[in-house]
Amino acid sequence: MSRINKMILLSVLFLLLILIRYFEGILFYDPYLSFFKNDYLYIDSPRRELAKLVGFTSLRYFLNSIISLAIIAVIFTDKNIVKFSAVIYVLAFIVLMLIYLYFVVHPRQEDYYMFFNVRRFLIQPIILILLLPAFYYQKMIK
Repeated sequence: MSRINKMILLSVLFLLLILIRYFEGILFYDPYLSFFKNDYLYIDSPRRELAKLVGFTSLRYFLNSIISLAIIAVIFTDKNIVKFSAVIYVLAFIVLMLIYLYFVVHPRQEDYYMFFNVRRFLIQPIILILLLPAFYYQKMIK
């Protein structure tokens, strides 16, 4: 793939991540969007539909993950890096979703900050931000 095609494809993929973030309120059910925009440390957890919340959070995680894996595949053409990244994404989803579910089912004000950060890993492409420099550094060492 030529350098120009790579740049165009990367631009489109990053634009997709931006669009997911921009239209999050329209595309996904998430009562915590407005909750965490307010002074959440002093108010009660919002009412929510658990199955719907888990479904839309999972959908958003998988959309971000697929786009992130495509970005990794374009930047690093090594299939082993993409496979390793996919394993990281699956394991992270399992661990983060279990913690997320605990915080959703047992909301306590003293746990809101931790809940906010776990939720952020599920709905934002933060794992991509961690993996890209790590793989780049590994590639530079070799």
